[in-house]
Amino acid sequence: MKDKNVTTSNKSIIKILKDDNKVNDSLLVCIGSLSLEELIGLKFELSAEHINNRLYGFDIWRKTSYIVKDAILKFAISTTKSKKDAARFLGLTPQEFHRVCKQYDVNGYFD
Repeated sequence: MKDKNVTTSNKSIIKILKDDNKVNDSLLVCIGSLSLEELIGLKFELSAEHINNRLYGFDIWRKTSYIVKDAILKFAISTTKSKKDAARFLGLTPQEFHRVCKQYDVNGYFD
C-alpha cells in the first residue's frame, strides 16, 4: 500500500539523468570525487569552449543565485519523502515552497 504522505518518491535527479542516458555509474563516481566548486568550474569551462570562451552578455554573477537555488530545490525534492519535508528542509513555509516550485518549474522537471 502506498503511503499518501510520500509525495516526492521516485523523483531522483540521478534516476532522471540515467534514464536520459546523460550519466552512468562511472561518471557519477568521477563527479563524486570533485568538490562542488570544481564541478561548477568544469561545467562553465565546458560551456565556454562551445562558444570560443565568449560568455560576454551572460550575466553569470547575477544569475548564480538563481542557478544555485534551482539546484538546491531539486535536491530537496529528490531527497525528502514529501513536499512538506522538502519545505521544512529548505526553511520555507508551505506557501513559500509552492510559490518557489512554480517559479523554478520543478514539477515540469520531475514529470
